[in-house]
Amino acid sequence: MKFIDEAKIRLEGGHGGNGCVSFRREKYVPRGGPNGGHGGAGGDVILVAEPGLSTLLDLKFKNKFCGGPGVGGKGHELDGRCGKEVLLRVPIGTVVRDAETGEVLADLVKSKQRYLAAKGGKGGRGNRAFVSPTNRVPRQAEPGLPGEKKILIFELKLIADVGLVGRPNAGKSTLISRISAARPKIADYPFTTLTPVLGVVQAAPYQSFTVADIPGLIEGAHEGAGMGIRFLKHIERTNLFLHLLDLSDPTQTNPYKSYLKIDDELNAYSDKFKKRKRWVVFTKIELLKGTKKLKQALDIFAKKKIKTFSISAVTGEGIKELIQAMAKEIKK
Repeated sequence: MKFIDEAKIRLEGGHGGNGCVSFRREKYVPRGGPNGGHGGAGGDVILVAEPGLSTLLDLKFKNKFCGGPGVGGKGHELDGRCGKEVLLRVPIGTVVRDAETGEVLADLVKSKQRYLAAKGGKGGRGNRAFVSPTNRVPRQAEPGLPGEKKILIFELKLIADVGLVGRPNAGKSTLISRISAARPKIADYPFTTLTPVLGVVQAAPYQSFTVADIPGLIEGAHEGAGMGIRFLKHIERTNLFLHLLDLSDPTQTNPYKSYLKIDDELNAYSDKFKKRKRWVVFTKIELLKGTKKLKQALDIFAKKKIKTFSISAVTGEGIKELIQAMAKEIKK
């Protein structure tokens, strides 16, 4: 399934039905009076957060949704039927903005959460509503009103507890495939992950949490280098970042400097990221046997008071300890 995380949609509530002008004209009822029915209200357009969806693909190729029109009133005090409402299903984590002002109108973060996006027009009143002591035979009725018209921008932000960040080929995809059922593309060349991947980690029989794998960051990402930072919105809701570093990479001569480069890209994207907790995870340690790289790196980050973990997704070393530490942190 193609991953689509943005869409611009035109929504329109249904037009209200017209009121009716009618009078009772029955034999043996000399003073019949007005009996025009009211028009039905137009159908609303309602957004529903659906847990089974993970992309805005369904909204990308149909950019207009309209509520059903209300039915006009009839004689004999018959009110018109309301227009059919439209339920627009979106993934959990969808942010809805006004296209003109940029104002956030809704943030759908709960399953089955609803938002009235475009209200249907009010139905017109029939002539029976205008009877008064001075107007016993009203010959006027109200027309139905048009529904709300809006142009909205839908932006999907994944709901995740932990965000994986780091340079391309740091081992993020391998880690998430090891600790969850997610199966991202894994290869020995950069940028194999082209879209965010979400995985559910089962830490204990009754405790699980979600991890988001974000396409690799490089220096200058906030200026558009590499994959850029367009996917960082998918870890805006996370409270913990795991910064993965591959010490076996010959270009990683200074791991702390590499860490700071990615850290700068995160902070350039949003000031909010400065407050998020960060842990460093050294990956592919099976390739470091017989070298001092790992011990040196651990000493450097220990002096900076940054929490570190060492793992091998191939042998499983350190994986269990990392999962338990994440679960404990999230439980706080």
